[in-house]
Amino acid sequence: MRNKLITIIILAALLAGCAPSPAPVDIQPLVDAAVAQTMEAQQQVADSVAQTVAAQVPLSTPTAVSAATAEASPTAVPTLELVPLIPDTPVPPVDQPADTPEPAPIQPAYACNVFTITPELREEVKAGSQFKIKWMIINSGTRPWDAGVDVKYSDGVKMTVATSVEIPNKMNPGDSYTVILNATAPAQKGRYYMTWMVEGQLCYPSVIIDSK
Repeated sequence: MRNKLITIIILAALLAGCAPSPAPVDIQPLVDAAVAQTMEAQQQVADSVAQTVAAQVPLSTPTAVSAATAEASPTAVPTLELVPLIPDTPVPPVDQPADTPEPAPIQPAYACNVFTITPELREEVKAGSQFKIKWMIINSGTRPWDAGVDVKYSDGVKMTVATSVEIPNKMNPGDSYTVILNATAPAQKGRYYMTWMVEGQLCYPSVIIDSK
């Protein structure tokens, strides 16, 4: 548009030079007309640009919300769904091991058991009176005993004259021998005990009496 205006001015100047000098031509109206046309063209261009920009605005542009509307519409709070960490699935039962018999204890090579035949446990015996002691000694080991194993006094109140008794027989596993001792109850009343020992500390025969 600007080039067009310059062209019009130049043409007007040329026409003025070609015209007779006594009658000068006023070119100001022409200039005003050219400027008006230029401004109109520029307005058309501006309108076209505004329409293009408006067409490029997304249709989903949010509209302004008034303060009253915003206060009246509280923001919805999303609810949380609790998910269990461990699923509720049935736990299979654990198979219990079948009952197995306990292994038999290892029997030592040399051992013995003792059964007191007389006196009974805490039997009442008259103070100062004599009584019999009978112990059944059994070879409960896996090896035989040679003849001559001693059974001797070990601890407690000594109620016998003898302090040692010899088992004269050979004792195979399972064999038994009864030791018989003459004893005298203490003269003072009370409860008394006496312990003997089979040689090798295999077992400890004992008695407990109440002297009355």
